[in-house]
Amino acid sequence: MGNEKILICDDSILARQQLKDIARKCGCQNFAEAANGQEAIEAYQLHQPQLVFMDIVMPIKDGVEAIREIRRFDKKAYIVVVSSVGTQTQLKNAILEGARDFVQKPYTFSAIAEILKGRFEGR
Repeated sequence: MGNEKILICDDSILARQQLKDIARKCGCQNFAEAANGQEAIEAYQLHQPQLVFMDIVMPIKDGVEAIREIRRFDKKAYIVVVSSVGTQTQLKNAILEGARDFVQKPYTFSAIAEILKGRFEGR
């Protein structure tokens, strides 16, 4: 791991910071951030990251809408939903739209580390 770009989409600055801190400890250095679904779509198109952490409940556009639009732009987008309050319906919709994985908040260091390892090691 090292130079891969990660896009972190969450309306909470604290949540974005926590994810960055964990990813840094795992050796990732390159981040883009978004505070809502619309910013997530724009940031994805601009940065074309190799991994996206996406909250579901965000203003302007929610995570499900953002996933749909990102996947329309890039079918290979690797998106992991990180959410606490996503209903089963929202989660199901996120998976149907192409999310690869789901992590429940509050998450553990090892849950995020596993996703990073699975995505970036041995590619």
